[in-house]
Amino acid sequence: MGCQMNVLDSELVSGQLRASGYTLVADAAEADVVLFNTCSVRDHAEQKVLSKLGALRRPKERRPHMVVGVIGCMAERDPDGIFSKMPHVDLICGPAELNKVPALIAEVQENRTRAIALAQSMSRKNTPLQRALEYDSVEALDLSRDPAPGRSIHQAYIRVQRGCDKFCTFCVVPFTRGPERSRPPSQIVAEAKMLADRGAREVTLIGQTVNSYVNQDEGRPVRLADLLAKVSGVGGIERVRFVTSYPGDFTDDIFEAMRDVPEVCEYLHLPAQSGSDAMLRRMRRQYSVSQYVELIDRARAYVPDIALASDFIVGFCGETPEDHEATMRLIERCRFKNIFVFKYSPRPGTTADKRDTDDVPEEVKRARNLELLALQESISLATNRGLIGRTVEVLVEGFSKAALKAQQAQQAQQAEQAQQAEQDQQAEQDQQAEQAEQAEQAEQAEQSRGEEVEQAQQEQQAHQAHQAHQAEQAEQAEQAEQAEQAEQSRGEEVGRPRSNQLVGRTRQDRIVVFPGQPRSNQLVGRTRQDRIVVFPGRPRHVGRFVNVRVTASTALTLHGTIINEPTPTPTSTDAREP
Repeated sequence: MGCQMNVLDSELVSGQLRASGYTLVADAAEADVVLFNTCSVRDHAEQKVLSKLGALRRPKERRPHMVVGVIGCMAERDPDGIFSKMPHVDLICGPAELNKVPALIAEVQENRTRAIALAQSMSRKNTPLQRALEYDSVEALDLSRDPAPGRSIHQAYIRVQRGCDKFCTFCVVPFTRGPERSRPPSQIVAEAKMLADRGAREVTLIGQTVNSYVNQDEGRPVRLADLLAKVSGVGGIERVRFVTSYPGDFTDDIFEAMRDVPEVCEYLHLPAQSGSDAMLRRMRRQYSVSQYVELIDRARAYVPDIALASDFIVGFCGETPEDHEATMRLIERCRFKNIFVFKYSPRPGTTADKRDTDDVPEEVKRARNLELLALQESISLATNRGLIGRTVEVLVEGFSKAALKAQQAQQAQQAEQAQQAEQDQQAEQDQQAEQAEQAEQAEQAEQSRGEEVEQAQQEQQAHQAHQAHQAEQAEQAEQAEQAEQAEQSRGEEVGRPRSNQLVGRTRQDRIVVFPGQPRSNQLVGRTRQDRIVVFPGRPRHVGRFVNVRVTASTALTLHGTIINEPTPTPTSTDAREP
């Protein structure tokens, strides 16, 4: 749950647990260890975690050996609250201590006591560069990265920086993730090489304020622009992205890298949070609306094809209708590719929670949220329609959600049809066996009847020869009539329709749907500008770059067809594809 950092943290913790002998299971109620990696940015995210934890109370009672743990930002922010509300939780671990999760699980299992690991220090006495050179226990977690065996890696996150020193008044991240700390560039490059060897074509460098990245290489400072060039030089990596950036200290050397380094994508996520200077000051965002707009203009001057995304908070403390209108104007002015809109919810421990009043009614927050989204939808739709007829390069991620859903439905239908066919076949076999048994009984009865008639004829011949001849004629006539009737009856039985001959009826009449119906083959991928594209394709396209001509669009998605596809080298997999 939560941000890209949580996605990566979950992958790293899973890798450590696999190394300890654990395997993933589909049903949490049947697991030996259940971990929730949590987010605290909004109250809604925490409530979802509490709901899921509550659902494990009874499974935990049935299986007391199960270890239930909460890791991540919520664990760091409110460990006592979690234990108080969910007493069946065994383990608490903050994001700065995730490398200790296997040891914490072992401690719970051995001692049947709770295990806790939280940040030892949130000190910011040293500079970010000084901190980067200090020992960092989480670095051991990053260095232990081992993607799951057999898993295809086409895109991957690489943590380059964590923590935050901005202390925006609404945000809990500086308290849960700790101070800014950047990883050594040599280790980042080594991780990129490992991922490339595993098949990665695209990597995304992630950090809470990624453009603040700073470390050293051979005594010289290395900043984000330098790091982008280093990672782009890794063989096999063809696309490099970075998220999330902070507008207040964004420097032009990053734009120059986006312009000059071919692997760096023309995409920038730059949260504005508000279009009102009054709100930005209250949020302590350290820039003005005019400075933000100037930054957007510089981005487009350096990188003309750049696609921009942003975040906005509606209903922050004291937000007026005029403040909201100012945000609407900023969205109109900047013409973002997409935006993420969040309704403000107070976070315990933040300045806004201590100092300000959450005075915007929930229904007003909801209305403003919808208004921003509707405005952005119209902008996105107009932009995407302008791309119809153009050809875009797409890295294919896999089948779309709609395709996967359709394939699952087809598989379920085929399984149902196979079961029905098996039942029909068994019914036919039972019917044939019954008919054979009836025929055998009829034959035995006929033989027995013949023996009785012969004996009667012999007795009659001994007494009255002339009566025997008449009796024989009568018996023969009777036998002929019985044989004719039996044959007619047998013909009726043979002529009954067989179940596998019922074609063209409804499913309730056991219709047989023949194989070879068209399956859903819709693939999904992204452009360099992070636009989502769906199009028909084949499994062999997954993980490859293809050129797609855009034929239609919605506000969120481009639709198209593959063009100018090179002839692939035949493989056994390709040979099986339709």
